[in-house]
Amino acid sequence: MQNRPFASVEEMDRVLLQNFNSVVHEKDTVYILGDICHHMKIEDAGALIRKMNGRKYLITGNHDKKYDPRLFDGVQDFMKISIDGHSFALMHYPMLSWPKMNSGGYQLHGHIHARMDYNESNRAEGIRRYDVGVDANNFFPVSVKQIIDFFGN
Repeated sequence: MQNRPFASVEEMDRVLLQNFNSVVHEKDTVYILGDICHHMKIEDAGALIRKMNGRKYLITGNHDKKYDPRLFDGVQDFMKISIDGHSFALMHYPMLSWPKMNSGGYQLHGHIHARMDYNESNRAEGIRRYDVGVDANNFFPVSVKQIIDFFGN
């Protein structure tokens, strides 16, 4: 659907899993901002999720209708977290306003399958909203440190 540079779905799944596990370690905490199970059987999604490193939290997306909640340390529609004094609002969808928006808070989302120019445009406009999806991040997960550094704080 996104014209990704893979010859097949199997190649895409293999590369995305390899990229994910190359930067995420077993004890890392991971927030997956939705659509982890799009066009997959629940068994196939579960097998893939089990191969992913880290403690996983799912912020549900519009395509997450069938998944095994036991594979996640938590499942929510929206989550607020604070890491090293930085506030993050996590949701599958981009938001126009979010908690602590006017005091340095960030909003992380997926859903729109943007390219990096979307994130760059937000930064140029002073908007701390970031698409964490693989399409906007060279098919890798993105860390909180990368996001903070990206916005220059």
